[in-house]
Amino acid sequence: MLSRDRRDPAALPRLLLAALAVLLLWPGIRLAELDPWVLFDPASTQSMGAFLADFWPPAHDPAFLTLLLDATLQTLAIATAGMALALTLAIPAGLLASRALSLSAANLGGQPGWAGTCVRWPVRGVLIFLRSVPEIVWALLFVRAVGLGPTAGVLAIAITYAGMLGKVYAEICESVDQRPAQALLRAGAGRLAAFAYGILPAAAAELTSYTVYRWECAVRASVVMGFVGAGGLGQQIDLSMRMFASAEVASMLLTFIALVLLADLLSRLLRGRFA
Repeated sequence: MLSRDRRDPAALPRLLLAALAVLLLWPGIRLAELDPWVLFDPASTQSMGAFLADFWPPAHDPAFLTLLLDATLQTLAIATAGMALALTLAIPAGLLASRALSLSAANLGGQPGWAGTCVRWPVRGVLIFLRSVPEIVWALLFVRAVGLGPTAGVLAIAITYAGMLGKVYAEICESVDQRPAQALLRAGAGRLAAFAYGILPAAAAELTSYTVYRWECAVRASVVMGFVGAGGLGQQIDLSMRMFASAEVASMLLTFIALVLLADLLSRLLRGRFA
């Protein structure tokens, strides 16, 4: 038996925190009507087994593979074009929303002035609005505006991800050491020079990693938006599911897994170069 002086002094707070977490989560579980045991019901198990059995072997006939290649390239194009448009909005918005390049903060010992605050808060409000509306809602809106096809998906990703990227870019710039940028600002350098030489070297790896991660999310989002007519793999999956062509769905899901793996490898490669 452990003596009193060898007991973990944080054991009781941890137990209390765990009990509090359970008390907070339990109402949410009840409201969500979560019942994981239904998965082990014999009828549910038999139904899922029959459903998954139709996925093998995946479709691999030449005509379908040609269609799959076109849908995959379109999905990548939607995600990449949407991210490119999002970056054109997110980079300037992130710099405006961040306190890292505040001239008053550099001159007054870290306290931003009222003029900069009046600029930052409206920009942050716009970013909040852009990322608050799910991309599938934007996709439904743009499908009504521009019609069915990948254009709606590109615009939906651009709008939503501009809000996400701008917010996180601002926070990353504020999380790194501010002294080099503030020294450059006090020496008379411009904001862009202070960002390029004072903040970007320290934040490049994290910025790159998050950007690639969001590109991966954009690939997933473009697949989801295909179900509302925005093109790409999602639209083909929807069509195959409607025709009960499970083998085709399996091939497209395997392709989607390969795309996510590609994004992960790209993220590792870029982080290694900026480390």
